[in-house]
Amino acid sequence: MALPMFRGCFRLSATFSSTRLFLKESVVLNRSAKTRLPLPYPVGVAAAGRPYTSDQGGHRQNQKVVVFGIPNPFIWFRTRVYYFLIRTYFDKEFSIEEFTEGAKQAFSHVSRLLSQCQFEALEGLVAKDLIEKLEEKCNLLPPSHKKALSADPDEIMYTTPGDVGIYYDDNGRRFVSILMRFWYLTSAHLPEDTIEGTRIFQVAIGEERDAETKRLLTANYEFQREFTKGVAPDWTITRIEHSKLLD
Repeated sequence: MALPMFRGCFRLSATFSSTRLFLKESVVLNRSAKTRLPLPYPVGVAAAGRPYTSDQGGHRQNQKVVVFGIPNPFIWFRTRVYYFLIRTYFDKEFSIEEFTEGAKQAFSHVSRLLSQCQFEALEGLVAKDLIEKLEEKCNLLPPSHKKALSADPDEIMYTTPGDVGIYYDDNGRRFVSILMRFWYLTSAHLPEDTIEGTRIFQVAIGEERDAETKRLLTANYEFQREFTKGVAPDWTITRIEHSKLLD
């Protein structure tokens, strides 16, 4: 059993307001590099919409931040070919949109368990050999870094599929793997020189003095499913990377 939340149909609605979001941005640059944000996938990231709410003088304000990306055309085309092959030879009902929504839920749930060091709860969701490695790494992290692992659903700014793989083993078993990339905000207090190349946003809601500083982090989660006849249709996380937190 793995990732049961993938079995349903996920169609999460997104609402947008015309309220302008005031952003103060300060960038933490890698001292030894020139790039601002080391994106593992060629994506352009910009501020634009997620909900942030506050009560100022009895009036409730809704303001949002949206992050959009522009993928590499070659990778975009290649992944679409793989999606076609998955629907044709493995799962006729496969939808990358529904998969992405399910992956976001799984990412938020698993990252929270990692942050709380609830490794036993990861069984059935994450590959066993990976859990052992994660436990060893997480136990060495300071509290602030553990907190930074957790991604609240409302703080996930952007999600995109990365590499897609279809392969067979020597016994004829069939597998599909999909690497998902996530950009999310965290309010965890991290030293500026700890996570190289990350970007910091001050989200000002109401008065400027009430601005909340958030850091934009990245994470890669690889999901794998075996499509051999008679095997349960579950996805298992076989790879987890959180910026520089779990190196």
